[in-house]
Amino acid sequence: MVLATIICRQGEKLLHLLFLEPFFGGSHKDFALGLQAHSAHDIELVTLPGIYWKWRMAGAALEFLRQVPHFGRYDGIVVTDMMNLCDLIALAGEPLPPVILYFHENQVTYPVSRHERSSHYLGAVNLSSALAADRVVFNSHYHKDAFLKGVAQFIQKCPDMNFSQRIDDILLKSSVLYPGCFFSKKNGLSWEEKPQPPVIIWNHRWEHDKNPEPFFHALTVIKEKQIPFRLALLGERYPNIPDVFIEARERFSQELVSYEFLESREAYYEWLAKGSIAVSTANQENFGISMVEAARFGAIPLVPDRLSYPEIIPQACHESCVYQSQRDLILKLETILTHPYHYKNISETLAGAMQDFAWSRVIASYDHLFENTFRNL
Repeated sequence: MVLATIICRQGEKLLHLLFLEPFFGGSHKDFALGLQAHSAHDIELVTLPGIYWKWRMAGAALEFLRQVPHFGRYDGIVVTDMMNLCDLIALAGEPLPPVILYFHENQVTYPVSRHERSSHYLGAVNLSSALAADRVVFNSHYHKDAFLKGVAQFIQKCPDMNFSQRIDDILLKSSVLYPGCFFSKKNGLSWEEKPQPPVIIWNHRWEHDKNPEPFFHALTVIKEKQIPFRLALLGERYPNIPDVFIEARERFSQELVSYEFLESREAYYEWLAKGSIAVSTANQENFGISMVEAARFGAIPLVPDRLSYPEIIPQACHESCVYQSQRDLILKLETILTHPYHYKNISETLAGAMQDFAWSRVIASYDHLFENTFRNL
């Protein structure tokens, strides 16, 4: 790689890095593999399967201590938010090289399902890990601000201890780097080639934090108005599928063209290329890879005016793509479905803008972070 050549010319060896990923699934897995594949440095992955996430936060450090006998042979370590970094440091039995902590999400601000109870312990793990890390990196500016604000509220719940001064300690070593995205080398279908009636895409996890109820309510209103559309329900699912998806299979049986999680990335891209609209109604989204992917293939992303979405959607496209309310979502859906060709230029603009999130565009920033951290600390 070009960066590797530059570093070698400067007489500096490539860094040998250890990436510990307690939850090797979904976007966590894609991020780790993308970083390993594109970095100029040598990154060794040690991972645990992407299941039982609460147990990962409680015990992954102990398992990694068993799997990695000697940390001193690495120039630096990268961990993610499901690692209890304090346990790793305390029990390693040797000084660790510098550690970067990357936050995909955090348990201080993560919305709790109505079927679950809030756990102060998991938030405390994220807080103490951020304090223990040498560098803290967030996947969006929204996420960084939300975490620090959430920590300030979180520590006020402690009845007889005050940690407020530690927030500045985290802020001083924090930065933002967007995760890289994998994009197919193929271009999406042109706006004229997309199927009619337009295909609406849902490509998020089938879980409560993605807030699917307003999405299906909007589709119900559109259907009652007898506006034709097709519906592709993609996205990762787990054994306990929310009832609203089961109900949708019957309610939209005539519109459904896909009702499955596609293991094949190319098959997934083919559906994105067919999509004219991709919708998010999420209550939790710290970056939004699924919407970036959909927009890259020419779908118009309809996203709420909250979370990280206003940050990743170009300002010039906000009027068409960012909705303010449920009523506004329905109105924007109806407008695109009934006047799809008015959105050709917006589709092309967004497809080009999303290319900035490709791994080839963002990897230099990660390598710069590694070099500054692991050579200077």
